[in-house]
Amino acid sequence: MDRSFTWTAAMLLLAGACAGDGILPPGPLSGAVAGTVRFTTSLAPTQSPFLSVSWSFKGGSIITSTSVNSTDPAYSNRISLDRATGALELRNLGLLDSGVYTVIIIPDGGLQLQGKITLNVYVPITGAVIRSPAAVLIEDQSSTNLTCEASGSISTRHWMKDGLPLQLSDNVSLSADNVTVLIRPVLRSSGGSYQCQVSNPVSAMTAALNLTVNYGPYNTSITGPSSASLGQRVTLQCTAASVPPANFSWMFNGNETHVNNSVYLIEEMGGASVGNYTCTARNMVTMKENSALLNLRAACTAPCWSFSLLLISGFNLRRFM
Repeated sequence: MDRSFTWTAAMLLLAGACAGDGILPPGPLSGAVAGTVRFTTSLAPTQSPFLSVSWSFKGGSIITSTSVNSTDPAYSNRISLDRATGALELRNLGLLDSGVYTVIIIPDGGLQLQGKITLNVYVPITGAVIRSPAAVLIEDQSSTNLTCEASGSISTRHWMKDGLPLQLSDNVSLSADNVTVLIRPVLRSSGGSYQCQVSNPVSAMTAALNLTVNYGPYNTSITGPSSASLGQRVTLQCTAASVPPANFSWMFNGNETHVNNSVYLIEEMGGASVGNYTCTARNMVTMKENSALLNLRAACTAPCWSFSLLLISGFNLRRFM
């Protein structure tokens, strides 16, 4: 046999083996258990049908279609072949369908075309939830863990807090597998809504948990006038930063008033109302308290100034008599 002919034939075979490497997308394709996937080729329908279309999986034949179809019994009710483009539809997917699929197409009068693509089959995600030990959390005293659980094929877990990516810090860390957030200790800023998004290429779920951190009271303050006219109605309002909301009590000039809410009301300002008002905020969970003081004076009106001037004038007059 002519050596040049043999060499030419070998090159043609190699060219034929590689001619269609691009007829399938680069992949991988993703499918869900019990779902359907379609292996689509880049070929357009031709006037003359393909001489042969053959699909295989892990070296075993799925279907070979020439003038007749030869289908592996395991796929007889699970596949549909588009003879015009060579595309294959695979139904009722299972995890064992994950792997490399190969197609070989022989056009009428053309070189052999082929392609390979990987299919990954996933179990859809269900039942996503964030679990945390049942406990009353107190700022700087308690610690906790938040664990993200779900069923299905989990590819990624992404943690957020109050809708933003979770920021790690000295007291906030993640387990090596990204499943658990460790908060040690909890701070006032640790409270809020935590979200865990679990996903794979075919499904995603987001679980949420609201974390309550008990703190305070801090920044107790009294809102109200520092002076008021005689006869005026005066309202003093006490506020404090606290979770849960603080309980309030009032003292006047060091004495209990038996007013146990955030508002102290003086119906009519009088001389007996002048003095120091102390509001104490108490948190019944943290067992802490914090106080604020307001000194209320009587405002001097026009008659008051006239009387004062009269006293001053009388004093000066006596000096020169």
